Amino acid sequence: MLLIFALLTIGTTFQVASAVDAEQTTTIAARSAAIDEGREIFLKGCSSCHGLNAESGGIAPSLIGVGAASVDFQVGTGRMPMGDMSVQAMRKTPLYNPEEVYALAMYVASLAPGPEIPTEEMLNYERDGSTAEGGELFRTNCAMCHNFAGQGGALTQGKYAPTIMGVEPVHIYEALITGPQSMPVFSDKTITPEEKLSMIKWIKAAEAEPQLGGAALGRVGPVTEGLLVWTLGIGLLIGVAVWLAAKAR
Repeated sequence: MLLIFALLTIGTTFQVASAVDAEQTTTIAARSAAIDEGREIFLKGCSSCHGLNAESGGIAPSLIGVGAASVDFQVGTGRMPMGDMSVQAMRKTPLYNPEEVYALAMYVASLAPGPEIPTEEMLNYERDGSTAEGGELFRTNCAMCHNFAGQGGALTQGKYAPTIMGVEPVHIYEALITGPQSMPVFSDKTITPEEKLSMIKWIKAAEAEPQLGGAALGRVGPVTEGLLVWTLGIGLLIGVAVWLAAKAR
C-alpha cells in the first residue's frame, strides 16, 4: 500500500512538473516569436530614425533601456512613428495593430531592461484606487501642466501638455513610469503604484462627470462661457446695426 501511494505521488508530481515545463516552454516560444516579429517591424518602420540596432540614428534617441512600456505608450497612442521629429508628437490613430505594438515592445524590451507594460491585474483602479486621493495627487503633481481638470495646457518653447481625457488607463500608467517628452518620470518611490491607480480613478471620474451647466469650454468655468456669449451677442448686435444702416441709405 505504501509503495502504491509513493508511486502515485511520484507520478502526480511528474505530471505537474511536466505541465509547468510545457507551459513555460510555450511562453518562451511565444515571446521569442514576438521578438522576431518585432525586429522585422522595427527594421521596416523605425530603424531609419532610431538606428538599425535602436542605438540612435542621429535623428531620434536611442531605445536601449526604454523598456516595453515606453514603446507601448508611444506606438499604442499613435505618437510613433512620426514624420517630422522637430515637432511634438501628437496622439493619433495608431499605425500598427495591438499585436504588432506588442511585438515591437517585446523586441525593444529584449535589448535591455526597462519599465514593463502594466498587466490588467496591476490596473484594477476601481478596486485599489481612491478618487479623493487621486484628485489631490493630480492637483499636486500634474495640474501645473495638464490643467486642474486634465484638459491640457501650453508649455514653453511651443510645447504643450496634452489633454488626458479619453486616454486608456494603461497609457496613463505608462506615461507616469516612462515620462514621455516633457513629462517627468514618476517612479514608485515618488508615487506608489496604489497612488497611480488613485490618479487614474480620479481622471476617469472627471471624464464621466456630467456638464450640468452647459458647454464645458475646457472646464475653465462660467467666465469663459459668459465672455463667449457676450462677444457673440455684441458682435451680432453690431452686425445687425451695420446691416440696418446700410439698408437705410
